[in-house]
Amino acid sequence: MTIQIQNVVASAVFNQTFNVNAIANAFPWDTEFKGRFSGLIFRLKKPKTTVLIFKTGKMICSGGKSEDEARRVILTVVRKLRKRDINVAGKPEIQIVNIVASASFNGIIDLDRLYSEKIGDKIIFEPEQFPAAIYRMQSPRVVFLIFSTGKIVCVGAKKEKEIYEAVENLRLRLEESEVLIRS
Repeated sequence: MTIQIQNVVASAVFNQTFNVNAIANAFPWDTEFKGRFSGLIFRLKKPKTTVLIFKTGKMICSGGKSEDEARRVILTVVRKLRKRDINVAGKPEIQIVNIVASASFNGIIDLDRLYSEKIGDKIIFEPEQFPAAIYRMQSPRVVFLIFSTGKIVCVGAKKEKEIYEAVENLRLRLEESEVLIRS
């Protein structure tokens, strides 16, 4: 089984406000405003990520493939701003907000049985509405989308190690309850 990190979302808080119009003028090819959205969208090509910059002094990075990459992207944007004489004071306080990962258990999962046996307290399965079971794991605190094809999506982790721990916990529970059928 291979676990792939699809997206890491990080936030950065600066102890200042940003002049987003000045940033947009300094980076006309890399930035854009979208409709009524209050943030400035700053796109990087390498790595392919997006940083939202708000007047309030907050940045949100999405598209990173690791915790380190998300942090580096924010610091790269800070360096780029400083090179164009945009005032950025001090170091930001960076936090990982959400990690999204996917994996496959290389088998079929009997979602009806999974739901009826309630492998956990917090499982929802309404096949008429959505083709996956939604499982809220308590420890680590993440949410899974579990598909009958054996594929899963895990969201809500704050650290990469939580993803690996949660997927392993889920695998063990699925095997114990005999709802994972290996192909």
